[in-house]
Amino acid sequence: MAESPIISVPDVDYGPAEAEMARYRADGTRRALELGNRGPIRFDAEGRLAPEILDAYWHYGFYIFEGVLGDEELVDLEHDLAEMLDHAPVSKGANVDRHGRPALGSDCQASNVSWVRPLSDPLGGTDRVNGRHPVKMIEPVAPADAPTHVIQLILGSLQFSDASLRLYGHPQLLKVAAEINGEDFTPFNEALWIKHPRLGGSVAWHQDGWTHWDSPDLDAGTHGFNFMAQLYGCDAANGLWVVPGSHTRGKVDIKALVEAAGSERLPDAVPLICRPGDVAICNRQAVHGSFANTSDRVRVTLNFGFHRRASVLGVTSGGVHNPVAAYDEARIRERSRLIGYAIDARRQRFPDEVPFAYRPFAESQQHFHWTPETRAELRDYNLLDLGI
Repeated sequence: MAESPIISVPDVDYGPAEAEMARYRADGTRRALELGNRGPIRFDAEGRLAPEILDAYWHYGFYIFEGVLGDEELVDLEHDLAEMLDHAPVSKGANVDRHGRPALGSDCQASNVSWVRPLSDPLGGTDRVNGRHPVKMIEPVAPADAPTHVIQLILGSLQFSDASLRLYGHPQLLKVAAEINGEDFTPFNEALWIKHPRLGGSVAWHQDGWTHWDSPDLDAGTHGFNFMAQLYGCDAANGLWVVPGSHTRGKVDIKALVEAAGSERLPDAVPLICRPGDVAICNRQAVHGSFANTSDRVRVTLNFGFHRRASVLGVTSGGVHNPVAAYDEARIRERSRLIGYAIDARRQRFPDEVPFAYRPFAESQQHFHWTPETRAELRDYNLLDLGI
């Protein structure tokens, strides 16, 4: 296995704001663990997701599924992470890796590797990504010997990692998706988030989604959700923070929230507290964000989201995760191939599991078989993402 090039730099903190940040992290952790929205994935005697899990998810807008991924799967994912980082561009804009080989994604049309200046907030207070990050987060001073940029995000991750593809086909997680979004649920997109220790940038408070906000049919589940599988766990210093219940409030005035709080430390927000192998599910309409990672702990999150079919079918959208396009049945069917390949790839790796049966494939009698040769078909699959 390639050595994972997680960059090491000297200690860093929030300077004059460090004491207040430390109190905020400690208080947020306490409040997060008191919510009661965590535990193993459980289904009732009829195979339905336990009602108390559904109730907690719809009440808070997120839930922590504990112990979803076993040690064997975590080893596979860590192996692929090391390989991806070893093949990553040697620097921002480069087409070769540190060994002089063609870099990860250099043969793709899509731009799949996203960089960030150490400890910075590249989106807050800008018009980027439809202006959905209205307030800039505090930016600690980076160490003098820090690199100019570090990798923050790898998009279209299923084409670069067989272990990520197999995770995407996890039968219990897909069953949760069917319970929440209906048996004809659709894909959204997939990404690998990396919060380097003492270097990882922030992601300013925002709500996902830019469609449907003014629709009379808008409800708490319109923009779908993301699963967030944690390779090493996460905490208040390196993890995502969520404002519980904010997914039910429609389009939130985030700037007003920050002004009322007197800082970007929103008082009602709580961090996702996860161990390695835990998988969070987070409603995309919830107000969420993350602070610069000044801790000595890396966070690696495997993100993959799903929609209700009714939220995407017949919609023309894009411009953030994928080019603008009309989402018709053919587009959704083509993008959903990844579910089929993932289910079969997982079946081969974990033969003792009962594979998930995706209803649209069963109804159309479509069958998918994953082979090493199939991997080429996944190139640039994320150009067909279903962003809304």
